[in-house]
Parts: sequence; C-alpha cells; structure tokens
Amino acid sequence: MENLPKNKKIILFDGVCNLCDAAVQFVIKHDKKDDFRFVALQSDLGQEIIKHIGINTKNIDSIILYEPGIAYYYKSEAVLEIAKNLSGIFYFATIFKILPTKLRDQIYDYIAKNRYKWYGKKESCMIPTKELKSKFLE
Repeated sequence: MENLPKNKKIILFDGVCNLCDAAVQFVIKHDKKDDFRFVALQSDLGQEIIKHIGINTKNIDSIILYEPGIAYYYKSEAVLEIAKNLSGIFYFATIFKILPTKLRDQIYDYIAKNRYKWYGKKESCMIPTKELKSKFLE
C-alpha cells in the first residue's frame, strides 16, 4: 500500500465489465490534469486496497474511488467525485448531488445489477496499451 501514488486518485473498477471498461476509457480521455490511476477490482492490488479501506467485498460490484490517505467513495458518490475532477462540462454532473444518496444509489445499483446483461462481459481483465500502461497500477 505504501507504493500507491500519493498525489493520484485511484479508480477501482470491474475489469471484466464492458460498461466499466468504457467508463475507464471515458475518464482517461477527459482526465486532462492526469489525476487518476486505475486498478481492476479482481487484481491482487485491487483486493488489497479494498481490504485496506475496509469495504466488504459483498457490497461492491463495481466502482470505488480511493484517494490514498484522504477518503474513499463508492457507488453514485464515486461517480460524482470522478465527474467533479474531469475537464469540461462533466463537472456539472455534480448537480445530481441534490438527489438523496439513497435514490442515486438505487439507480446505480439497478445499472450495476444489469451491466453484464446490457453491455456484456469479458473473459479477462483488459490489457492496457503501451501508451496507457502508466495509468494502470499493478
């Protein structure tokens, strides 16, 4: 855990989910300040981070945003925190914070529950290209 970059926000994602893969590609494209690094939930490091921050793996079926030494967010809160740090109009997605967290998380859970059915699933985690390898932690 001491090898994690201290000045980066770490997005833990479902490495076999096509929707999650598309979301990671979207964040990479709009992360103009190079704030984010990525780790698959299924990886050893992903499991180590989850254990470190004390999240029950039964409660997590998708995205976590971890800021080492500061905080962590999951479900809809993670999505909104990520959007807040992206360039352009994506910051304005934070307007959804006016909705109660319980409602936002119900919508999030519905999408997460159906993501494989709607978007499909890979056999294994994505392998980043040479250009993107530095954005993924191992």
